[in-house]
Amino acid sequence: MNKTELTDKLAKQTGMSKADSKRAIDAIFSTAPREGIIASAVSKGDRVQITGFGTFERRKRKKRNGRNPQTGETIVIAAAKYPAFVAGKSLKERIQK
Repeated sequence: MNKTELTDKLAKQTGMSKADSKRAIDAIFSTAPREGIIASAVSKGDRVQITGFGTFERRKRKKRNGRNPQTGETIVIAAAKYPAFVAGKSLKERIQK
C-alpha cells in the first residue's frame, strides 16, 4: 500500500475528505523537518509508543571496523544513529493469523 492508497482508505473509513486525510497522514508520518510528529520525536531521541501497534525509537550503532570488499582494506565505519521500529503484541498476533 502506498501513501495515496492509505489516504483513500483513511478517508473512506473515517468519513474525512481526502484532503483532510492527506494532511493527517502528513502530520504523523512526514520526514520533513518540523512536520511529522513521529520523525520529530524520534530525531530528538524520544520513543513513540502506540500500544498494540508498536514503538518507534532512535538507536545508536557504535563505530566498528569493516572491510572494503573491492580492496580488502580494513576501514573504520563511523558511529551512527538510526530509526528502529518494534512491532507490538497485537500487531504480531494479527500478522500470525
